[in-house]
Amino acid sequence: MRSWLAWARVALVIVASMMLGSAGSALAQPRAAAAVKPAPDKPWSVSRTPWGDPDLQEIWSTEDLRDIPYERPDEFAGRASLSDEEFAARRAQAERASIRAQTGFANASKTRTFRLTSLIADGDGKYPRLTPSAIQRFRITDIGTYGEGPFLGPEDFNLYDRCITRGVVGSLLPVAYGNGLQIFQMKSAVIIQYEMVHETRVIPLDGRPHVGSRIRMYMGDPRGHWDGNTLVVETTNFTGRTSVGRNGYGPHHSPALRLVERFTRVSKEQIDYQVLVDDPETWTRPFTMAFPLTTHQGYQLFPYECHEGNLMLVQALSGARAEDQVEAEALKSGRPPRARTPVWEAPEGVQVPR
Repeated sequence: MRSWLAWARVALVIVASMMLGSAGSALAQPRAAAAVKPAPDKPWSVSRTPWGDPDLQEIWSTEDLRDIPYERPDEFAGRASLSDEEFAARRAQAERASIRAQTGFANASKTRTFRLTSLIADGDGKYPRLTPSAIQRFRITDIGTYGEGPFLGPEDFNLYDRCITRGVVGSLLPVAYGNGLQIFQMKSAVIIQYEMVHETRVIPLDGRPHVGSRIRMYMGDPRGHWDGNTLVVETTNFTGRTSVGRNGYGPHHSPALRLVERFTRVSKEQIDYQVLVDDPETWTRPFTMAFPLTTHQGYQLFPYECHEGNLMLVQALSGARAEDQVEAEALKSGRPPRARTPVWEAPEGVQVPR
């Protein structure tokens, strides 16, 4: 019995010591915390690759730009930025939209609101006028399924409709989904992989000249160099079969197109992007688009099996053939053929001759 009491007293002493120690520590913590001053935030500076170039490597997207018009609305004429009141209204609208935004495969993850009144930055914020030669070579099929055909074969559709390309600028402009891109870097090149249509551009940095003028490519022939912390990319040697607009829709530019892109990382979460579009055979003056590329937590580039799921071409062509049959039967019976349903509906961001 005495042995049990002795062990009990020892246990009480141990427990009391632990409680006093805890209380002492708890009392000491506020004093210690008060003595430690929070470290001031360090100003952001661009990180660099092991060989010294500014580090642009990240998954970026244009998700945050989906509420910015491509062309400046007339109500914002002469202004590149929204007023405080207009900005508050846009942000409120974005917050309402985020409540019902879809999630999952579309990566619908808009998290920021910007003041830009349009993605076209210079002049009146609109596409410049087309040249007479551009108007002459324009075909309604340049805007693909937004046009009225005739859809006699796959060649009557836009290259994006056919899962071939959206072009350089069209691969970056914000659309309903698939707005991601990933940048990789080597000492001798920068590589940009786009989410939609999964094209990859390899941009040499070693000073090599452009390929010969007889070699033409949908995405052109890029050459890059560093101007301080800005990656400058000049691209030439285009075909005349792509466009500068939403998903690559719009009047085809000429093979003379020259693009000058500038990528400047301004924070951990943002690159300021700018592209000068210069094609005197298509537009009456050069023009510039400028907008931020931003990061999004958890964003990933999803596989874009466009060809595998492209039932649109089959359905559009079979629908056109069904219309042909109805028209032939009407003519055979002496009845006037019914008018085909017009489908002209160029979306915002697609230039059409006026």
